[in-house]
Amino acid sequence: MRLIIAEKPSLARAIADALPGQVSREEGSLRVGDTRVSWCLGHLLEQAAPDAYDPRYKQWRLDHLPIVPEQWKLTPRHNARGQLKVLRTLLKQAKSVVHAGDPDREGQLLVQEVIDYLGWRGSVARLLISDLNRPAVQRALERMEDNRSYQALYHAAEARSRADWLYGINLSRAWTLTGRQAGHDGVLSVGRVQTPVLGLVARRDREIADFVPRPFYVLWADFQVEHGTVRAWWQPDDRHPLDDQNRLLKREPAEALASRLPGTLGRVATLDAQKKRQAAPLPYSLSALQVDAARRYKLSAKGVLDACQALYERHRLITYPRSDCRYLPQDHWAQARRTLEGACAGDETLSRWLGSADFSLRSKAWNDKQVGAHHALAPTGARPDFARLSASEANVFRLIVRNVLAQFYPPLETREVKVDFEALEERFRAQGREILVPGWKPLFTTRDDAPPLPSLRQGEPARVADQAVEDRMTRPPEPFTDASLIKAMMNIARYVEDVAVRRTLRETDGLGTEATRAGIIETLLDRGFIVRQGSALRATRTGQALIAALPDAATRPERTALWEQRLSAIAEGSDQAAPFLDALLGDLRTLLAGADTARMRQALASAKGFEAPARAKARKAGRRGTKGTAAKRRTTKRTPGKNKEEA
Repeated sequence: MRLIIAEKPSLARAIADALPGQVSREEGSLRVGDTRVSWCLGHLLEQAAPDAYDPRYKQWRLDHLPIVPEQWKLTPRHNARGQLKVLRTLLKQAKSVVHAGDPDREGQLLVQEVIDYLGWRGSVARLLISDLNRPAVQRALERMEDNRSYQALYHAAEARSRADWLYGINLSRAWTLTGRQAGHDGVLSVGRVQTPVLGLVARRDREIADFVPRPFYVLWADFQVEHGTVRAWWQPDDRHPLDDQNRLLKREPAEALASRLPGTLGRVATLDAQKKRQAAPLPYSLSALQVDAARRYKLSAKGVLDACQALYERHRLITYPRSDCRYLPQDHWAQARRTLEGACAGDETLSRWLGSADFSLRSKAWNDKQVGAHHALAPTGARPDFARLSASEANVFRLIVRNVLAQFYPPLETREVKVDFEALEERFRAQGREILVPGWKPLFTTRDDAPPLPSLRQGEPARVADQAVEDRMTRPPEPFTDASLIKAMMNIARYVEDVAVRRTLRETDGLGTEATRAGIIETLLDRGFIVRQGSALRATRTGQALIAALPDAATRPERTALWEQRLSAIAEGSDQAAPFLDALLGDLRTLLAGADTARMRQALASAKGFEAPARAKARKAGRRGTKGTAAKRRTTKRTPGKNKEEA
């Protein structure tokens, strides 16, 4: 018997349907001829709790730390024993085994760790599926590989799992116990990724709270030229009081100049006109899709991921969604017309866009060199039944189709103009843009932020027709939203102060991964460290206090993002897991030395101002207003030793 182990039941069903023969269901598996297809339910195993290594670790004590297992142990997750029993029985009967986890780091880990845990010693084939439609699954079944080729990916995932355990268990215990000594009743969980993300939110909220608005002033003038009127803005030089963004800090110079401007004859001093071509945005990675869907449809990162999973697993309308790639394989180009014809069927807007697509075009999106374990999100070509899709699923699907469809539109061509007017020996600046060829642009928006300027000539006279001074105020930074927080995690180098580290991080995938970013936000919400206020994500008093009490290095993204870089190197075979974990332990001991009750007490006191509005907003949103969620939170406080709260 051949045994194929899939990551989830939906994938197992797709594999069984693609095999030749009649499918029959048996306990925990599907039979097709001499093949049995079974499944995991996500992770069936998890890292064992500390007391599995030593019973004394059941009690939380600072003098136990750091807890470092000599021989790592896995234990079945809650409700996983039944499926593990099925897999154990099937493995005893099997003559060959196929690993059919998702094509990513975690997919490699969760199936292989079960195979190893249950004692299989034979060879294992690797089945990689990114599209659940039958023809795609059949093609994947014809080109299976040796699972040994993916051991580097497995070692990276295993190192990630152990690193998260070491970091989460030890630091969560240390700061929970320190918090208890400082009067805080509850678990203060610390995570290798979640805490730096919380740090981003908490620091942004502090910037907003500490922001002092300052007035500044602008002067505009309308210049009458041969072919129309142009509004331009005064560019004061350093003879005047300016801030670091060249904003005028006193009104008097602007008023003085404005009083002299009426009827003044000036001229076009400089004119810079350039034609530009801009290719269509690439197809989506998951994070890029989460950013756009949050901005356009106000969907949370988790909401976008859930919609993608449904479109992939239930409806089979899109390819594997947890992808960090924005490119497509070159051989997909030849099938694109047929694929998009199926995807656009039944939708008026998509069908209209399809009718104007030029399938002879080949954008830079089709590039095998840029495609790794998975490619960009794309439609499978299955015809959608929009009546069966939720509003979120339909909106997300249309975005995915649109970005692939845009690859068959010509570039956007524009003429961009920058002009400086000179009047009374002062400079006034304007800019505009004329769309020459709209190309792909109408698929995304009909609005243009920079309207065109009238025809201008270098040196032509320009008379001031109107002018005014406007009073303005500096504004605080915007609070994070799902879109901006995901984007910050993708581009974490922007939030790094060390120049050398920032340069390194520009080459990495940022903080967290495509598969985990939405979950990180939800974890922070569930643990009461952040709340939603409308579309904004704000730190609670507890979240603020935790960030203030931790060593600065534990709250910033540098170390975690560099660890993610090393995990990627392990996955590529250019680094090893052991040195990575050794370095982590050194960092861990340094961080544990920073646990301080006095600092925690001070942090809790300084964060009081964030308590009332955050809780009120949370109750209003209903996030933690239900009895079930509140009860769960109270249970967490009574039982701080639960492994899930430590990690």
